[in-house]
Amino acid sequence: MSLYREGSRAVEGITGPLLFVSGIKNGGYGEIVSIETGTSTLMGQVLQVEDEICVIQVFEDTMGLDPASTTVWLQRDVMRMPLSPALKGRVLNGRGEPIDHKGPIVYEEYRLPIQGLPLNPVMRSSPNAYIETGISSIDVMNTLVRGQKLPIFSGAGLPANELATQIVKQARVPGARGRFLPIFAAVGITAREAQYFINFFNDTGAIHNGIFFINLASDSAVERILTPRLALTAAEYFAFSLGYDVLVVITDMLYYCEALREISAVRDEVPGRRGYPGYMYSDLASIFERAGCVKGRKGSVTQLPIITMPGDDMTHPVVDLSGYITEGQIVLDRSLNDRNIYPPINVLPSLSRLMNKGIGKGRTVKEHRSLADQLYASYAKAKEVERLRLIVGEDGLTPEEKLFLRFGEIFEKEFLNQGNIYRDLKQSMEIAWDCLSVLPREALFKLSEDVITEKLAGRERKNQ
Repeated sequence: MSLYREGSRAVEGITGPLLFVSGIKNGGYGEIVSIETGTSTLMGQVLQVEDEICVIQVFEDTMGLDPASTTVWLQRDVMRMPLSPALKGRVLNGRGEPIDHKGPIVYEEYRLPIQGLPLNPVMRSSPNAYIETGISSIDVMNTLVRGQKLPIFSGAGLPANELATQIVKQARVPGARGRFLPIFAAVGITAREAQYFINFFNDTGAIHNGIFFINLASDSAVERILTPRLALTAAEYFAFSLGYDVLVVITDMLYYCEALREISAVRDEVPGRRGYPGYMYSDLASIFERAGCVKGRKGSVTQLPIITMPGDDMTHPVVDLSGYITEGQIVLDRSLNDRNIYPPINVLPSLSRLMNKGIGKGRTVKEHRSLADQLYASYAKAKEVERLRLIVGEDGLTPEEKLFLRFGEIFEKEFLNQGNIYRDLKQSMEIAWDCLSVLPREALFKLSEDVITEKLAGRERKNQ
């Protein structure tokens, strides 16, 4: 225990979540501070150091804080998260404190910095196994690979939260034998949404098999900055120290970026696109780049962040910059949702750039890639024929074009619209082959003759 600590009572001003303190000579960027008000003790973090002026982010609400009676003490350390296997099955707030009424986490194995430990790029290993989400449109056509970062782009009001909870409940790495851990981080959500998540995970039993972070919209903006980093710190511990394959689901990164914008505005920084700070790209990269696999370690960290698109705009800065950093996207579609198709995943603009590393012979099935390509080509043709029908009418279509229309209807009704149920990869592929069986053989140009004969012969007779 230190017998000396440095502090200051010279609080020059308070603006939103920020304290401006003078008289601190040796403050360090990112250093944790305690703030004594006479009636309570708050926590904060040094955000900026300029000469003897320190700008401090306060983790709690600053309403009613009196500069004259406030003392700031330096803790001489960065923010750390206590880690142990006992975290599994716990619900924490956005500062990493238990809120599930199960008491404190009594055993700590490590206390690691929440900014993450530097990872040598040379030590990263290439992903080589897929994660089964139980969602047909993801597993067959946009396969999530262990160590990947694959965002879900959603419009406001679309069932992104329902999809997130379904994936947390269902996801697994085939053959992992229990060494799979979902971590769910909710950022800036309402109390109603928080209750929905907690009730869902309790009712399904998922609460016992994961770690859950809940940050409410009523909490400070600073806490929204901390929540994803706390979740990823826990993920790195379970992945690289205990050998788990960890899936981190974060909802909603738009609220995280809005917290960045709020703090940036308070600091009078020069704004970038739509008022977001110019460093938002590098800040998002510091989160997304913590996904991956490490040579010589059994575990992995996979990220599935959810990002709301304001006005369904995929050129929005948060969506646009996230697309540059991540490895594909899953896009939720409003027109599919309006037709009661769940999950409303539009496979045409969706993409998993690492899909080929986790599928094929020895991983899924040898014809996985060609099957996905054929589904893409056939569904794209079906949507093209739909637009053509608006111009020439049903009678103006050829018999083959009418078959593509039928394929599109069956594909959406049977393959995409699976509801809130789990499908393993084999079931999803069987449904995909059933959908393709309505098309003539010459239209299946992405598949080899051997595969067509093996997979579709019996189904063709059934549909004749």
